[in-house]
Amino acid sequence: MSTEREPLSFGVIQGLSMAGLVTGIWAHPENTSGEFLTLDYWTKLGRKLEEGGIDFLFLADQFAYPLKNGTMAERAVEDAVAFPMGDPLVALSAIAAATSRLGLVATMSTMTEPPAHIARRLSTLDSLSGGRIGWNIVTGANQESTTRLFGTAIRPHAERYAIADDFLEVTLKLWEGSWEDDAVVNDKVRRIYADPAKVHEIKHEGPYFKCEGALPVPPSPQRTPLLFQAGTSSAGRRFAAKYAEAVFIPGSHPEKAIADIAAIRSLAQDEFGRDADAIKFVCGALFITGDSAEEAVRRRTEMAGYSTLESAKLEWSYHTGIELTDADMDKPIPGSRQTTPDSSKSLVEKYESGKGAERQPQTIGEMLEHLRVHGTTGLGFVGTPEQIADEVEEFVDRTGVDGFLIEPFTTPGTYDDFVDRILPVLRERGLARTAYQGDTLREHLFGVDRVRLPESHVGASFRHGAAAAVPPKPADAAGGN
Repeated sequence: MSTEREPLSFGVIQGLSMAGLVTGIWAHPENTSGEFLTLDYWTKLGRKLEEGGIDFLFLADQFAYPLKNGTMAERAVEDAVAFPMGDPLVALSAIAAATSRLGLVATMSTMTEPPAHIARRLSTLDSLSGGRIGWNIVTGANQESTTRLFGTAIRPHAERYAIADDFLEVTLKLWEGSWEDDAVVNDKVRRIYADPAKVHEIKHEGPYFKCEGALPVPPSPQRTPLLFQAGTSSAGRRFAAKYAEAVFIPGSHPEKAIADIAAIRSLAQDEFGRDADAIKFVCGALFITGDSAEEAVRRRTEMAGYSTLESAKLEWSYHTGIELTDADMDKPIPGSRQTTPDSSKSLVEKYESGKGAERQPQTIGEMLEHLRVHGTTGLGFVGTPEQIADEVEEFVDRTGVDGFLIEPFTTPGTYDDFVDRILPVLRERGLARTAYQGDTLREHLFGVDRVRLPESHVGASFRHGAAAAVPPKPADAAGGN
């Protein structure tokens, strides 16, 4: 192992739901995810992750749920397939109160709320948490059920990214440009809370949003929450290159991960003038361990047994918009050209990229069985803690990823095993930090000299008095999520 390698970052993904990496795992007798609407469930989890030194807890979110023939799929309700789902930001408030160092990341869509609303809520929570908030920016895939719920129109994929680009510019102007650093005086004798000459109304008139006014809440420790993004299509890559500080990429095909990292880094530097180290790349992964390799494999097999083929079909339809209820299981896997214009194409492209490779699914039936067993990620480390550390080290050396997003089989068992058994071995190898870096989430990932957005980020150009910059090209290219 190279002694010059930086220790990895580790996050944990959960939804405010009963879902796990594979569908049906909520029914496992050791799984407590049925308590997802209780405060105790989340505060215990937050404290456990913080005690283990995990960098952040990432709460996934969506309003969408699986449909069958244009209406709610009964099986999705029965087996908790991407349904139900609560509001993650509410839970993060409670977890923030129960912890002091753990980073907290909320998923929020640029398609369901106005920019000023998200800007104010995230800024408030960043202050209340002491600067530990991140925003996972999503553009609203899986739209059919969402648009039915909100009564809005389905937007093509390319337009969603154009909307997101305009949305981000508004939020960045509000966060970075509304208040100068020394605007808050808080002088009780002179009765001056803030200097009005240092609080500014921003003006924005873009293709989708118009905004004129100041963000009502004073700036938080990070000002702009740490910006996360997922999606590795041409549109997703450009959006990440322009805005993201951390990007979630699939790791099931290492060569694609290598290509995604290289492409996004190149775009960030060449087209958006960002520093080479401006973006961290994080792979979602499963970690299952045991006292022996055989025990770990047995646990993996047992857990996968909770998923069903019918649930896998619903999950495929939910992500891609392609209905497979009556499909011939011996037919080739549908390609990305068969996805709906508004759907996510990442899952389809994952199986497309694997065609022709050894032991990769080639038919619809094989693909659904793979999805049933492995879930949507496909990257798994199964073995003793030492074996897992070997595989992690090899994967990092091969791909250059900066960290992992730990996906749950059972809660809290998956995280207990990682914190108590796997993480100590990773630390012995120099693959994980022994303590938090600084107090804010941005410091956790980038070091104690990085509390706010760096000067090379487009958001810095919106600060009051910043030199006018040539506007970067919009991140609105077409492509799959």
